[in-house]
Amino acid sequence: MESSTGVKALKDVQSERDERRVPLKKVGVKNIEWPLKVLDKARGHQYTVAKISLSVDLRHDVRGTHMSRFVEVLNNLEMLSPAALLEILSEIKEKLQAEKSYLKMCFPYFLWKESPVSRLSSPLKIQALVEAESGIKSTITMGVKVPVHTLCPCSKEISENGAHNQRAVVEIYVRSKKMIWFEDLSEIAEKSASCPIYTLLKRPDEKFVTEMAYSNAKFVEDVTRDAALELEKDERIEWYKVQVTSFESIHNHDAFACVEKGWLHGADGDFA
Repeated sequence: MESSTGVKALKDVQSERDERRVPLKKVGVKNIEWPLKVLDKARGHQYTVAKISLSVDLRHDVRGTHMSRFVEVLNNLEMLSPAALLEILSEIKEKLQAEKSYLKMCFPYFLWKESPVSRLSSPLKIQALVEAESGIKSTITMGVKVPVHTLCPCSKEISENGAHNQRAVVEIYVRSKKMIWFEDLSEIAEKSASCPIYTLLKRPDEKFVTEMAYSNAKFVEDVTRDAALELEKDERIEWYKVQVTSFESIHNHDAFACVEKGWLHGADGDFA
């Protein structure tokens, strides 16, 4: 058979009928690297490169999805926003005749910070994450992974001089009723730790952060609880999850703690 242009039509193998009667929860593409413009609370916007995964459900009677259409739809994504994400998911459902569509992305995001004493400015890289789903209802989850500094209260208590301290990562994920900036979540992560992390430190700054961490010793459990309480106070937030991982300096393993909204009141959350 020839198309209207005179070119022989190619067989659409993906659309063949499947007789195994096994519906698939998700089919799609993973880890597409994509240039992206992101809103920046302090500077208006910044450019980054995101890793994006897109998927849909697949009916039991259809052999495969059309992978190229995911990438086609991404061509419409230039500026990250809730409206843009929901439009992408809606278009994917329409193009692939699906009932549900899913998007995940992560990308480096830079916060410009001043060192505490010398006031010298430098960028701190965090990881920003967005997960969206469109079905009967639509949800958007956003999050950050922020490096911080922790110092062990037990080590401080039992040692005459010093205490073991290390870098840790605070992960915060939220669903909200109103706009929340990555900077807002990063601020909560840093406030909950023994001390923030800085890219540029002069000697007076190094003295300051060392002494600050020592005077603000926290277990990984302390950081997790303090972050959760800060999130509980934010009326914009409908749901949250916090996970803190400490890269223990005196062990060859990590320590972690996590909590999500609902656990404070005796109920489990639903984040996967």
